[in-house]
Amino acid sequence: MHGSTDRTPQPATTLTRDLNAAVPVPPWDEDAERALAAQWQLEELPADFTIGREDGKLPAWSLSAYTFLNEEAAPDTVNPSLWRNARLNMYTGLFEVVPNAVYQVRGMDLSNISFLEDPTGESPEIVVVDPLISAECAAAALKLYRQHRGQERAIRAVLFTHSHLDHYGGVLGLFENGELPEGVDVIAPEGFLEHSVSENVYAGNAMQRRAMFMYGPLLERSAQGQVDAGLGKSMSAGSSGLLPPTFEVTPHRAKKGHPHAFGPVNMEFQLTPGTEAPAEMNFYLPDVRTLCMAENATPTLHNLYSLRGAQVRDAKAWSEYLTQSIEWYADRSDTLFASHFWPRWKTEDKPDAIVSFLTSQADLYRFLHDQSLRLANQGRTMTEIAEDLDTHVPESLAGQWFNRGYYGTVNHDIKAVYQRYLGWYDGNAAHLHTLPPEAAGLRYVEAMGGAATVVALARQTYENAKNADDYRWAAELLSHAVFADPTDQDARHLEADVLEQLGYQAESGPWRNFYLAAAHELRTRSADGAPPNLPSPQIITPPVLAAMPLEMLFDYVGIRLNGPAAASHPLSFGLTVTGGLPDDPSECTVRLRNGVLVHTPRAADQDTADAMYEITRTGLNEFAIGAKTPGELYSEGALTIPTGTIEPFNRLNSLLETFSYWFGLTTP
Repeated sequence: MHGSTDRTPQPATTLTRDLNAAVPVPPWDEDAERALAAQWQLEELPADFTIGREDGKLPAWSLSAYTFLNEEAAPDTVNPSLWRNARLNMYTGLFEVVPNAVYQVRGMDLSNISFLEDPTGESPEIVVVDPLISAECAAAALKLYRQHRGQERAIRAVLFTHSHLDHYGGVLGLFENGELPEGVDVIAPEGFLEHSVSENVYAGNAMQRRAMFMYGPLLERSAQGQVDAGLGKSMSAGSSGLLPPTFEVTPHRAKKGHPHAFGPVNMEFQLTPGTEAPAEMNFYLPDVRTLCMAENATPTLHNLYSLRGAQVRDAKAWSEYLTQSIEWYADRSDTLFASHFWPRWKTEDKPDAIVSFLTSQADLYRFLHDQSLRLANQGRTMTEIAEDLDTHVPESLAGQWFNRGYYGTVNHDIKAVYQRYLGWYDGNAAHLHTLPPEAAGLRYVEAMGGAATVVALARQTYENAKNADDYRWAAELLSHAVFADPTDQDARHLEADVLEQLGYQAESGPWRNFYLAAAHELRTRSADGAPPNLPSPQIITPPVLAAMPLEMLFDYVGIRLNGPAAASHPLSFGLTVTGGLPDDPSECTVRLRNGVLVHTPRAADQDTADAMYEITRTGLNEFAIGAKTPGELYSEGALTIPTGTIEPFNRLNSLLETFSYWFGLTTP
C-alpha cells in the first residue's frame, strides 16, 4: 500500500472529521462579531468582483473564487472556527465607520483602506489611511469611495500606520500617473522608510517566497485549499510602490492631547515601535472621538513572530502600548477601527466595548510574555513551553472570539517570546551543532533500517492515528525520508497526505496555508528542484529602489556578494552618482576587501582607486538588482569612465549572485 499518488487534495480522514466536529462555534445568527462585521455596509462588492492588473496579466485581486464560503456549515476539511473567520472576512465593500467622518473599503486586499473626512462637511479634502498592497486595488477602492462620497473628494494627505507592505504598497494608485501632487503630505511613524525598505529588500526574496506559503495565493480557493489568510482573504498581486514620508511622527509629535491638522482632519499620534511592526503608530481623531489601532488590536491573536519571516515582536511592549492606548484614549473614544477586520463601537448596551477589547488583548500578550519566561526560568525549552501553555491560556482570555488564533497562534507566539530573550539555542549541547536536514535525513533513514522501513512506520502511524500528535510524528519521520532522498515518491506523497490533514485541522489561516502549500510542493515539485513554470515575482520594484537611500542600496549589493569568492578579489573604485536623492552623497568609494563590500560616502582617492566612474542613480538601481550589467549601462550612457577601465566594475558584477525565487521549503 502506498501514500496517495493523486496530485489533487485528499478528503478528510475520520480523525480529522472527528476533531473538527468537536470544535465549538457560535451560531451564525448569534455571532456578535458577525454583527460588527456587517454594520453600516453602504455597498457590498459583487461575488465576482475582480480587479485587473496594469500589465493585463493575471488579476490583481478577485473574490470570485470564494463563493464556496456561502455555506454556513463548515466542511470537514476546514476547522469550523477558521471557517467562521473566513466567512466573516467576506463582508466586503464600502462601510461607514463614523457618519460623515470615517469610511473603509474592506475586501479589496489583505488589509483595509480608510478615508478620513472633514466632520463639519465644509471641506472636500480627505486623508487616506493604509492604501493596500497594490496600486490597482487602491485605485479601485478610491473610485468606490468617491462614487458614494463625491468625486470632488481630494486627497490632502496619505497616512501609513506602519512599515508592512499591505499598508503602503498601493499608494501610487491614489494619484494620476502615480505621482504625488504638490502639497500632499505623506505621514508615517519614525523609522518607517528604513524598516519598510529593509524588511522587503534585505531578506525580501526569502520572505516573499515564504509568504507564498503563509498566505496561500497559489493554492486553489476551495474547502480543500485556501479559505482565508487569518486577517483577510489573501495578498493582492498588482504593482506595489513606496513614497517617502514628508511628515515623520517622532516622539516629540506623538503626545496625548496634542493634535496635528492635515487639511480639515485633526489627529493625535501614539507611537508603538516594536509591536506589530518595528515602526508603527496608532492615531486618534479628537473631533469624532475615534481611535485607529493600526494593526495592534484586531479580532485575532496576532503574530509575535510571522511565519513568512520577520523580526520577533516585543510582547511586553505590545501589552504596555495597548494599556497606554486605554489610558490615553478609551474614556474619550466611541469608535475603534483598525487596518484589518471590522470596527467596534461603544453603545448604551456595551459601554465598555472598547475598554474590554483592548484590556483583554493587552492581558493576552502579557500572559504569553510572562508565562513563557516563568517556564523558561524553570529550565523548560522553547518547544516544551509552547506545549505546556498551548491549551492553558485562561478561559477569560482564550474564550473571547476576538482573541482566537486566526493569524498568530499561542504555540508559535510563545516560541517567539523565548527566541526574543534566549535565542534559537535551548542549552542542550546535542543541539548546539546539529547536522543539516539532508545529512541528518540520510543518517536517520539508515539508522531506522532504510527508507521503506521509515515510510512503513510513518504509514502505520498515520493510518492508526489516535490524535493529531500521531500526524505530527508521521510528518517528522517522512520529512527525514524526503530530505534523505527527494526522489522517494512514496515518502513525498504520504508526507503530503499527512500535512494536508494537519492543515484541515488548523484554526490559524497561515498554519493551514503552510501545511497545504507544503503538501502541494511535495506532490508537484520536481525531485531535481527545478522551478515551476511560473515567472519569478519582482521583489524589489522600481518605486522601492527610487526611495532607498544610497547606503541601503549598497547594503543590498553587499548581500548579493559571494563573500568567499570575493575574498581573493580586492578592488576599489570611486563613484559619482547623478540624479540621486536629496540627502544622498554624490561622491562615494566602493571597496571589496576580506569578502565584504564597503561603501564610504566620500570621494575616492584617485591615486589608489582602480577606476573612477560616473553613474546615474537609475542606472545604479538597475545594477543593484541585477537588471543591467556595467557593460549595458555603459552602452546606454548611464555609466561613464573618467579614469581607468570598466574591468573593476565588471569584476564586482561577476561576484554578485542573483537569487533564485522558487526554492523548496518542504523539500531540499
